[in-house]
Amino acid sequence: MNDNAFTMLAEILPPWVAAAELFGDPPDITLFPEEEALVSGSADKRRREFRTSRHCAHLALRQLGMAPRPVLRGDRGAPAWPAGVVGSITHCAGYRAAAVAHGALSVGIDAEPHLPMPHGVLERTATAAEAAALDLLDLPDPGRLLFSAKEAIYKAWYPLTGHWLGFLDAAVTFTTSSPPLPAGSGARSGTFAAEIAVHGPGWPTRFEGRWLVSGGLIVTAIAVPAPSP
Repeated sequence: MNDNAFTMLAEILPPWVAAAELFGDPPDITLFPEEEALVSGSADKRRREFRTSRHCAHLALRQLGMAPRPVLRGDRGAPAWPAGVVGSITHCAGYRAAAVAHGALSVGIDAEPHLPMPHGVLERTATAAEAAALDLLDLPDPGRLLFSAKEAIYKAWYPLTGHWLGFLDAAVTFTTSSPPLPAGSGARSGTFAAEIAVHGPGWPTRFEGRWLVSGGLIVTAIAVPAPSP
């Protein structure tokens, strides 16, 4: 369990995004039969993370005033949200979360343990410039933050384009907030921006998001509102 005294996603998402998160797997979660069927043959660990993540999705949808309903799988395994809703689900060791919004273009969230990257992974996911800039963040093992940001970018990108986006197709830069947020928590936070190198008709060329490191976890989030009339 995580002893954060604040809600991590609420710190980095705009107020028009509804979010729910849990730091463990409650034993009494009950999903819709259609959802249970999606992981009926999976290992126990996978079933637990799936159930808790879907439960977070139900809680987030309830914040939007929506009646309970199954959240099944759509294209490439992404959650199939109700009409008019965009959202994202994430899970890692000790953390499960979902974020949803009405009438927006896309939402992408990701969570990672704040641990060193496995050998060789950073070289496959970061440009030389990105890797060098990570040292300026004054974070231990900042490669995980970059990886998380790129995962959130992909989750925001794919619903808008229907096309794959490679790790090296998004050039990410970070800023840090000062003082730490919230005050006295020891948390570190900031923003990030991504320039997209893959182009198509109507495809986004840039994303902006926020990040938070606290309690051994990294969370990143992007929320793209609908254009103003």
